[in-house]
Amino acid sequence: MSVFTEEQIQALAQELHQSEKSRVQIEHFSKRFPGMTIEDGYRINRAWMQLQYAEGHQVIGHKIGLTSRAMQQASQIDEPDYGTLLDYMRYECTPGQVLDIPVHNFIAPRVEVELAFILKKDLRGPNVTVEQVLDATEYVTPAIEIIDSRIEQFDRHTKVMRKVFDTISDNAANAGIVLGAKRVDPHTTNLPWCGAILRLNSVVEETGLAAGVQGHPAVGIAWLANKLAPWDEYLKAGEIVLAGSFTKPVPAKAGDVFDADYGDLGQLQFRFV
Repeated sequence: MSVFTEEQIQALAQELHQSEKSRVQIEHFSKRFPGMTIEDGYRINRAWMQLQYAEGHQVIGHKIGLTSRAMQQASQIDEPDYGTLLDYMRYECTPGQVLDIPVHNFIAPRVEVELAFILKKDLRGPNVTVEQVLDATEYVTPAIEIIDSRIEQFDRHTKVMRKVFDTISDNAANAGIVLGAKRVDPHTTNLPWCGAILRLNSVVEETGLAAGVQGHPAVGIAWLANKLAPWDEYLKAGEIVLAGSFTKPVPAKAGDVFDADYGDLGQLQFRFV
């Protein structure tokens, strides 16, 4: 049972929309509405995305978050969450060059290491399998997700961490995606063993393997296709799907230089300016 009227859903979506534009964070929805549910979070997020579409922004794909056991336990849930990738969120690296990303595009940016699946066929749930995901994928490529917090991560008064309902409302914390490394065949690449070293200002901050994402990064893609089905939504050919981070998020500020080294899959190098 939802605790929100449609008018409240629209009002909260407007708060998120304004926060993204003003770069001023808002307080936890879950604090104001203690009975809030995960479905309420998705309803607010969808209403916010409708405001984005009304301004002419286009969907380029989706992201899956909270894919690791540790993150799910910390959020007190037993499944991932998801959000929408929009056209203005995409940044493209050129091999051998450091991409400049304006820090003023974000409020409190953090960097995560992931793999992205680029689809060549639609994936419509329910009952989508990992094999169907691999068959529907044109290629897999390294990706950085830049996450952000329109809803403050920690309450300004109590310092309590926001709840998963807040994160879901906030587009699963998505704010940017960096692409531009090598493209590999999902059938001939051992995806769970794809790994990365994330350096911040030449210091190794994180390392990880894609197996950290539920054992295989395609598992989350199948989960998302099935999760969208009750909303009469699906993953479309040509879309980018971020499979989930296999490192902890690393905070970023102006002047920070990141190097995500995926070994044989190439590098993504960028700095916040």
